[in-house]
Amino acid sequence: MLFSSIEFLYYFLPAVVLLYFLLPKGLRNLWLLTASLCFYAWGEPKYISLMLSSIGLNYIWGIAIGRAQRQGWKRFFLTLSVITCLGLLGYYKYADFAVENVNALLGTAIPLPKLALPIGISFYSFQILSYTIDVYRGRVEAQKNPIDFGCYVCLFPQLIAGPIVRYIDVDRELKERRTTPDDFRLGLRRFLMGLGKKILIANQLGQFNELFRASNEKSVLFYWLYAVGFALHIYFDFSGYSDMAIGLGRIFGFHFLENFNYPFLSASVQEFWRRWHMTLGGWFRDYLYIPLGGSRVSKAKWLRNVLFVWMFTGLWHGAAWTFVFWGLMFAALLLMEKVVNVQSWPKFIRHVYVLLVIAVSFVIFNAADMAQAGSDLMGMFGLSGAPLVTAETVYYLRSYAGVFLAGLIGATPWPRELALKKELPILDAAVMAALLLLCTASLVDGSFNPFLYFRF
Repeated sequence: MLFSSIEFLYYFLPAVVLLYFLLPKGLRNLWLLTASLCFYAWGEPKYISLMLSSIGLNYIWGIAIGRAQRQGWKRFFLTLSVITCLGLLGYYKYADFAVENVNALLGTAIPLPKLALPIGISFYSFQILSYTIDVYRGRVEAQKNPIDFGCYVCLFPQLIAGPIVRYIDVDRELKERRTTPDDFRLGLRRFLMGLGKKILIANQLGQFNELFRASNEKSVLFYWLYAVGFALHIYFDFSGYSDMAIGLGRIFGFHFLENFNYPFLSASVQEFWRRWHMTLGGWFRDYLYIPLGGSRVSKAKWLRNVLFVWMFTGLWHGAAWTFVFWGLMFAALLLMEKVVNVQSWPKFIRHVYVLLVIAVSFVIFNAADMAQAGSDLMGMFGLSGAPLVTAETVYYLRSYAGVFLAGLIGATPWPRELALKKELPILDAAVMAALLLLCTASLVDGSFNPFLYFRF
């Protein structure tokens, strides 16, 4: 079940919210856990046992780490937690990738497992690890209530696409929280804003990208429109889901951390990664980069740490060499920025540099393989023999001009600043209701989108 579906918007969510506030506080976590498991089982019924096993085992490992008196035993139980989480994640996400590369390297013909990737396994595995590692470090106490622990791991608002929620950030709210009328209003507003991002912009740009792939009349301009369109698509898709998760969390009394902070305004690659998917960047920093020694080691080890972290950042996003190359590309750029004084460049040049890097990087990110990535990049830079522009390119540019314009403006703080300048509750409610109706209309009729009426 997706947030951006009629079933979720008009059946599942109203029922869950209504019963949540009707129940006494002592039963609310149990209800959220039950609803979250139903939400997960809707799309992944065969993997519900995998999630429950991961919850049960790591609940035991957390208790064992908290009760162990000797450091050696604490380390042993933490190791079991790491093996449980990374073992399941590695098997389901990377088994096919590993077998393919072994076959290619050794000339063997080992059959591929062809495993379906369980939804959300990357997110809930990292959330569990943040919990057991912090229990090991003594930053939090082990959660003794299995209902509360299960609720933390599989809470449906952030289960599918994050943000990555650390136990230390919601520990108190799992035990005691309240939702004020203002929390409910702002949470609902944030959810609907994210829904609008996903349905009215991300989905439409996704259709544009599909049209590009299907086209037999590509041009240099079409390649660049695709690069910009995909960068905006993935931003609005991912940040839209994060907004919906943060909004839903606030409705239920949770305050999740922000995940995006207008990354396209960045003036360096380092700044971009401080603004993009911030919970993932923070996780890798605190649970991998710093434990490896961070920057407080020799230059050789620091270089190893940077490459190691960014290789795994790439692999976290997907099991393919394109993702590894994508991660290492950012490692190289970040290392370059340590050597070259990027801050001395004019600000406009720095912005252009970052936007060019983002466009190129996400073309690689979205390629099926390195060959397609190379072909797309050659097309962007006029090396594929494609003409500069075609009639088909002009047609699609005119057709999707409104969506591109909405995306470019929406990726800046302007809409938010305009909305917050004068908050009028009645007007705000009317705008949110209209947004919900537009999103519903687009879900019912996939060809409907208000931005498609803006052409030039």
